Amino acid sequence: MRFFRQKPEVWMKAGQSPVTEADIAVDDFLRGALLAARPDYGWLSEETTDSDFRLKARRTFVVDPIDGTRAFIAGGDCWCISVAVVEAGIPMVGVLDAPARSEVFTGSLGAGAQLNGARINVARAGLEVTVGGPRPMLSQLPPQLYERVTPAPHVPSLAYRLAMVADGRLDATFVKPNSHDWDIAAAEVILREAGGKLLDETGRTPPIALRNPRHGGLLAGSGSLLDELSAAMAQMRY
Repeated sequence: MRFFRQKPEVWMKAGQSPVTEADIAVDDFLRGALLAARPDYGWLSEETTDSDFRLKARRTFVVDPIDGTRAFIAGGDCWCISVAVVEAGIPMVGVLDAPARSEVFTGSLGAGAQLNGARINVARAGLEVTVGGPRPMLSQLPPQLYERVTPAPHVPSLAYRLAMVADGRLDATFVKPNSHDWDIAAAEVILREAGGKLLDETGRTPPIALRNPRHGGLLAGSGSLLDELSAAMAQMRY
């Protein structure tokens, strides 16, 4: 937060993705603190060069120091720190800390999901639903389904958008191809413990922290709406 709205140094990574000195400071702090406590864990972070060591570890920390860096740079408050522990491809515990909003989402296997300590659950979707995600994906929904959908406003942080499904502010969201493990790991367990699911283009929950951290199109939601959207996503072209 000491960098927030203080004009931090910014540079561009490959693919024209911005990174700030705040991203690096958070990454350095978390890597030092977490690996000091659990030196046998692997480490996978957006801002750290990947290592094959994590593939041999039983458990791996999966971290995005700032998810929503563009919003952070612009002075918007929709960004968060994402930290998860993954075992055998499955996130076991996750934390999303959105300090500019004074919000902390947590979830752990079998213990439910919380926002600032209070239990959260996915929405029970009605006939009319609010769905997030890229307009090119939403526009490919079958007409009878699309007419029930209110597109959600843009949410700069993917992890936070998934948390909005977990706490019921969104009924569902699509995720465009090219997200990474660090974008979704913590949010996946929070969503799962809130009663939802994150699915890939084949209708399966994507494994996390395997060799390739990149994903294709994804979908988050729950209930029969998730089934309808998943069937539609299987037919999409993008």
